[in-house]
Amino acid sequence: MKLNYFALAVPFFLFFVGLEYYYTKRKGKSFFQYAESIANLNVGIAERLLDVFTTGLFFFFFEYIYKHFAIFNIKAGFFTWFLLFLLTDIIWYWYHRLAHEINAFWAVHVVHHQSEDFNYTVSARITVFQAIVRCGFWSVLPLIGFPAIMVSAFLLVHGLYPFFIHTQALGKWGWLEKILVTPTHHGIHHASNPEYLDKNYGDVLIVWDKLFGTFAREKKDITIVYGLTRQLNSHSFLWQHFHFPLEIYINLKYAKGMKAKWKTLFGKPDDLDPKYRSVLERKLLNIQSQRKPTLAIRQYVTAQTVFSCTLLFIVALLEHYLSAVQLILFSLFIIISLVNSGAILDQRKWIFYLEYIRVIIVLVAIGVFYPNNWAFSTITGVLFLMIWYFRPMRRYYFHLLYTDTGHGRR
Repeated sequence: MKLNYFALAVPFFLFFVGLEYYYTKRKGKSFFQYAESIANLNVGIAERLLDVFTTGLFFFFFEYIYKHFAIFNIKAGFFTWFLLFLLTDIIWYWYHRLAHEINAFWAVHVVHHQSEDFNYTVSARITVFQAIVRCGFWSVLPLIGFPAIMVSAFLLVHGLYPFFIHTQALGKWGWLEKILVTPTHHGIHHASNPEYLDKNYGDVLIVWDKLFGTFAREKKDITIVYGLTRQLNSHSFLWQHFHFPLEIYINLKYAKGMKAKWKTLFGKPDDLDPKYRSVLERKLLNIQSQRKPTLAIRQYVTAQTVFSCTLLFIVALLEHYLSAVQLILFSLFIIISLVNSGAILDQRKWIFYLEYIRVIIVLVAIGVFYPNNWAFSTITGVLFLMIWYFRPMRRYYFHLLYTDTGHGRR
């Protein structure tokens, strides 16, 4: 069988998340907030899903550069693997630093820093947009002369390490703190305290931060606050991904002169006018006082998340056996489910339309998998019932989900 064994990353990740959660409960600590964890997982599910379509493209991109533009022809060996490690790590440092200092790059990296928690679920907050930008930076490696297979293989290994440092459970690492990026160092990087902003960019080695003046030690008298300097106040999947690009767009729209427009795109996040963020929030989020999710919300969103993870694993594992249409239908269902989960946590009313869209996707899938009269009759009957009972189903749906906290937001 031609299985995609990279799909095993899904249960691998979930195992360590569960282990961390179990550990924190036994120690009586609280590193997890329900809604934050779901929002983190949603971002990770989307990225892993889109990897099915993009991972091969990254390899061919590296291969093309190596074949047509490589300066040297580097062969695999102990020294060259070690050199590849050093170059990969320093390129990551500069990518990461510029992703915080240039708005165009921060627009794709900001999602990773939105969570107000710091645990293994936060490591999942990587978007395909960020992966594309990182790929551009790492294209320097095949340009130098490292074969695409070396670069791709090493990036897979190199990418494992940062997962394990997104935790508060492992504590300090003794003398290794002087050499490696540890959970303590990376926790500081995720802090929004003024003393810790834009520090500790390293991925594996902390020496780059010490060399380039961006290193910060943990101060015992400072309680770390994780997340952005201005928190999102939303778990919306769409808002998390697109709020900052929208901020850039509206700042660019009202910027006067080329210098101001250039600064909007390539200046620092602090250069943007904060009033436009408030304008966007009023228009698109309709932010009100935060409401705790009801038991029904938690149960339903948890079930959706479990199902999305399971479906993601199946799609990734069996991608070679699925047609393009089947891949698209499965992917659409997962993405709509992620948007739905975030909107439910924010208690929006428009989520009911997403439920209809998901049912339609399922009906289309039935028609694709079983193109016969029985399937056509079933699809027609379900569509008729959905239209006929739209309003009573909608009322019951909201009563079931939101009854403990009133009706949802618009």
